[in-house]
Amino acid sequence: MTYAELQAALAEFDLSEQATLQEIRLRHRELVMRYHPDRGAGADEEKIRRINAAYKVIMAYIQRYKFDFSKERFWEQYPEERLREQFYDADLWLGKGH
Repeated sequence: MTYAELQAALAEFDLSEQATLQEIRLRHRELVMRYHPDRGAGADEEKIRRINAAYKVIMAYIQRYKFDFSKERFWEQYPEERLREQFYDADLWLGKGH
């Protein structure tokens, strides 16, 4: 797989460079429902081939992806937890010192 192939797959799904697995799966389902040959009027055999090929590329990339479970990456995903950890015990938030 090349980076260009990955970008083409994302474009086929109309996804940004940051998408969750759930977003990818939902978008695939939506596209298949819209273009599948059994759907009738909206059917497009060539489009469904491209969609399925793009899904394979994206899933192949995801399966090789190395997840980062560091505290810094966690805080990027959940910034409110960073604030809670930094300030939860602070006198200001607990009503102490007044």
